[in-house]
Amino acid sequence: MRSERTTMKTTKNDIEDSIGSTVLFSPDEPTVQCTADDCTLYSPYYQDDYVTIYHGDCGKIMPHLGRFDLLLCDPPYGIGADKAMHKASGNIVGSGHRRVAKRTYELTDWDKEPVPRWVMELARNICEKQIIFGGNYYDLPPCKGPLVWDKEMNGNFADGEMAWNNLNGAMRIKKHLWNGMARKGSEKRDHPTQKPLDVMVWALQQAGDVKTALDPWMGSGTTLRACKDAGVKCVGVEMQEKYCEIAAQRMLQEVLDFSEPKAEHHAPPQPELF
Repeated sequence: MRSERTTMKTTKNDIEDSIGSTVLFSPDEPTVQCTADDCTLYSPYYQDDYVTIYHGDCGKIMPHLGRFDLLLCDPPYGIGADKAMHKASGNIVGSGHRRVAKRTYELTDWDKEPVPRWVMELARNICEKQIIFGGNYYDLPPCKGPLVWDKEMNGNFADGEMAWNNLNGAMRIKKHLWNGMARKGSEKRDHPTQKPLDVMVWALQQAGDVKTALDPWMGSGTTLRACKDAGVKCVGVEMQEKYCEIAAQRMLQEVLDFSEPKAEHHAPPQPELF
C-alpha cells in the first residue's frame, strides 16, 4: 500500500520556515514531504474515521498537521535496541516441549541515536498534553509525576520504563508482565520495542479528556489502536513502510458495524483531520 505522489512548487525552506509559525496548508490538503530541493505531495497511507497514518519523516510532516490535545509516543531512545533484537532473532529459548525460536527482526538502524532536539521540540510545541515514553533519554523539563510501567521482570533487563509527562500529577505505576516468553495476554509482538496495548490504554487514560492525539514515531500502531478504541482521533507517522502496513491492518481489526461506513484500506485524498 503506497501513497500516491505528485510534485508541488514548495521548497524545503518553506517547510522549515513553517516550524513554530502558521501551518502552510489547510487540513483539507495533502501533507507534504521534502526531498532534496523540492517537495512531494503525500496522501495518507491509511485513513478511517479516527486514525490517519502517514509514511515518511515526521520532522517534515508535523509542521502541516495543526495542533493536538495530546502527544502520546515512544520515540527511539538511541540505545541500539533494534540491533540487539535482530542479534537475538531466532535464538532458541525455553526447554522441553516449550522450546521455541525467538521472533526474527530485520537489521535496521533507527535506534542508533535519539530523535534530534528540534524534532522533539516540534512535536511538543504542537501538542498541549505530552506523554513521552523514554523521556529520561531526552533533555526535557522536570517531571512532577512520571508514569511508570512495571514489566514484572526477573532477568538482566530493566524492571520497567518511565514516561515523562507534563500532566503535573502524582506518579502512577502500571504493572503488566512483559518478560520475553512470559507475557500477559496473547498480544502479538510485531515491533522490537512495541509497548503492550494495555499499557498505552492506561497512559491515554492518565491524560484525561482529550479528543485528538499524535504519535510521530508510531511503530506498529499501538498508540493508534488505543486511541481508536477510546474514540480519540489520532495521527501517526512512521518511516518504515513495513510498520505502516502492520498498523493499518491493526486498525481494521474491529467488530464491523454495518450502519457506519467501512474504513478504506488505501491512500484516499487528504481528509479533514479534526
